[in-house]
Amino acid sequence: MPEAEPLPPPPALGAFSHVTVGTADLDGALALWRDHFEMDVVATRDGPDPALARLWAIAPGDIARQAVLRTPGLATGALHLVEFTNPGPPVREGAQVFDRVPKNLDVYARDLPARYEELRAAGLAFRAPWVEMPAPGGLTFREVQMPGHDATNIVLLEILDTNYPHSPAGYAGIGPLIIVVGDAETETAFYQDVLGLDMVMQDLLAGPEIERMVGLPEGAGIDFRVLGTEADPMGRIEVIEYQRTGGTDLFQRARPPATGTLHAGWQVTSLDPLRRQLDAKGIPYEIFDAVDALYGRGPVIAFLTPAGFRIEVQAVGAPAAESI
Repeated sequence: MPEAEPLPPPPALGAFSHVTVGTADLDGALALWRDHFEMDVVATRDGPDPALARLWAIAPGDIARQAVLRTPGLATGALHLVEFTNPGPPVREGAQVFDRVPKNLDVYARDLPARYEELRAAGLAFRAPWVEMPAPGGLTFREVQMPGHDATNIVLLEILDTNYPHSPAGYAGIGPLIIVVGDAETETAFYQDVLGLDMVMQDLLAGPEIERMVGLPEGAGIDFRVLGTEADPMGRIEVIEYQRTGGTDLFQRARPPATGTLHAGWQVTSLDPLRRQLDAKGIPYEIFDAVDALYGRGPVIAFLTPAGFRIEVQAVGAPAAESI
């Protein structure tokens, strides 16, 4: 009996290029990301978008305006804002802490206490004062959570004794994008074995202090795994499983024209390694030829993780017929 062919190696996608966030008011969203966090608007587009409409199975006129923002000098961890003509409900509207859904957009900040006071003086609200806690590997981090536009939850994050890149204003782009799942082990295996991401950090946070801070039942904990690449602190996925809790699966909400965090996008030179990996593992996907998006032009492959989070990968600059 002939031996089975070995599975192809995962494609090692690395850091994601951007996160797509739907909004009912692009100007209001820009007021936060451009004016307060001082991300650069590197591209804009007004009016209907047939290419994205085809990718997302909506009408071209459902898209009103778009903008792509990046931290100066960074190619990953960008933000793709899309204003919809008739926006749907926010993805996280009414969501509980434990509901399974895209949860947080983490933004690295330098000298978080100072950034916190600056933003408060500018009239921005926070859910609670900033806190400082230990992290795996002997690190210490500071964080503070703030309500963002379209029911997004934004976390300003400082990891002490690290040299992460920041803008002159003291902010970087999207570091970890946090998603809450029901099975962290299965979701993590997908990112590692199918997408080729590295496990950057992993830990179980538990104890009375965590229970009080998050609102967990006694004896519960937070299983978290950060995936991406050690070489780039931006564009990472943080998978969280709240243990010994309930929670409703809300990932089906994260589809345009909903507002809030919708999906993450990667950019590669060829879709072929990823397509072969998806085929070998029997994972369904769609391929779209010649997608002329605001963030890049080329074919796109789209699929869902086991939890239901949408991934889009674009071969930037690839021939239009590649992998079709």
